[in-house]
Amino acid sequence: MTAAEPRWRTSTRSTDTGGNCVEVADNLPGIVLVRDSKDRSGPTLEFRLGTWRSFVASARTGQRQ
Repeated sequence: MTAAEPRWRTSTRSTDTGGNCVEVADNLPGIVLVRDSKDRSGPTLEFRLGTWRSFVASARTGQRQ
């Protein structure tokens, strides 16, 4: 069995003008990876799936954690 490779995606709200964007890989079991789209070889943040879902839900409603 081989380890899954992250499938990176950029927000649909991102533009091609080189703004401040992140890429997310959420195809790995139980974790979500986040990286800077301008520095793809740079550091990657790793979140537990539940933590990421909570963050996204809070961001959608404008709540602060």
